[in-house]
Amino acid sequence: MSLELQIIFNKNAVMILPSGVNKGSGVLAALKELNLSPHNVVGVGDAENDHAFLGSCECSVAVSNALPALKERADWVTAHAHGTGVEELIQLLLKDDLQELEPRLKRHQTLLGASPSDGPFFLPSYNCRLLIAGPSGSGKSTVVSALLERLAQSQHQICLFDPEGDYEGFEQFLTLGGPDRIPTPTEILDALNNPKQSLVVNLLGVPLADRPSFFQGVLARVQELRFRTGHPHWLIVDEAHHVLPKELANAENVIPKDPESLVLVTVHPDSVSPAILKSVNTIIAVGPEPQALLDGFNQNAGSNLQWHARQPETNQTGTLLVWNVSDGGIPQTVKLEPGKGERRRHHRKYAEGTLGEDRSFYFRGPFGRLNLRVQNMNLFAQIAEGVDEDTWQFHRVHGDYSRWLRETIKDGDFAGVVEAVEKNNSLDAKESRRQIVEAVRKHYTAPA
Repeated sequence: MSLELQIIFNKNAVMILPSGVNKGSGVLAALKELNLSPHNVVGVGDAENDHAFLGSCECSVAVSNALPALKERADWVTAHAHGTGVEELIQLLLKDDLQELEPRLKRHQTLLGASPSDGPFFLPSYNCRLLIAGPSGSGKSTVVSALLERLAQSQHQICLFDPEGDYEGFEQFLTLGGPDRIPTPTEILDALNNPKQSLVVNLLGVPLADRPSFFQGVLARVQELRFRTGHPHWLIVDEAHHVLPKELANAENVIPKDPESLVLVTVHPDSVSPAILKSVNTIIAVGPEPQALLDGFNQNAGSNLQWHARQPETNQTGTLLVWNVSDGGIPQTVKLEPGKGERRRHHRKYAEGTLGEDRSFYFRGPFGRLNLRVQNMNLFAQIAEGVDEDTWQFHRVHGDYSRWLRETIKDGDFAGVVEAVEKNNSLDAKESRRQIVEAVRKHYTAPA
């Protein structure tokens, strides 16, 4: 009849279907209606027509009477055949949510970088309780951005709590809240109800003292959604000491003990709730002084992790030390594989965005008579060219430009470039100003 139909095999039978329609498309249509993600689905089958939908499921299972080709591609094969094999799978689900099959699901792990001794280094997709710690400007946001990019590419749903507005405008993410607006729990839940929508919750508008209680209230609602649907798949808490402080009451009840993927990011692990730190199973240290970070973690978590001088240095850009807390605290050196969009996102945000009052730079001058606020790098270059020499030199001598870039803009490499100009005593005000403004425009505001 010359119709555009496809033939799909089903063991000793054939099925004639419209083009593009199969069990895979059917599963995705059902999941869309149910607001569920393929990452929360276990599929089981036995024949050729099951390939399409098993490939979409987080865990694919073949019963023992399945075709050999299906068994080869499945994550697990039951010991029993037909319906008895399906019952076997259901029993494992009821027992521990298939935790014992986790080692077979390596295809869902997330690349972090490369270990000099072992090659590619991956983070597990399940029960990953991760602490990323390092001083300001050390590259924590670069690590987080790389993880965000890869998790988004693999269609995991992420809910990121952002107390300082560092991730505003991140591609593929919806941002709720800002300096002048506090997001409501209802709109946060409405956004997360769609498993394809990842979310940044910007807490800049929430007063510092109110952030822990606001975070707990929202997190309780998010956890209800996770309990019902399995998503969002990852919770990421930036500046964790803001919302999970050391003095937090009943902290052990805030973050559930069930195996869920969580990332805590902080400059001060010694200021994070001890109960929360005790749930961490992996630590990533960023920056040149890992033992100082470990001391803060050890103090709060009651552990004794140590870094030894014989381990490779971490002051090289992109070099991380990773501890699996459960294996005795032996660190691995990992060279980060940065995200492709991180530098583009970072530059666009700080070149054109609007920093909050507490993160802006202020040209005040030697006597504090000025109050010229700089909310982004474009404005910095403009105002820098217009201020008087005494004001320029005052901030230069005190290292204010490089300090702002390092601690607030969190661009340690570029801060080093500016600091070299600040400390070059052979340069007068005019020349130092020209070099720094030119560097800012080249690094941040020039076309990519």
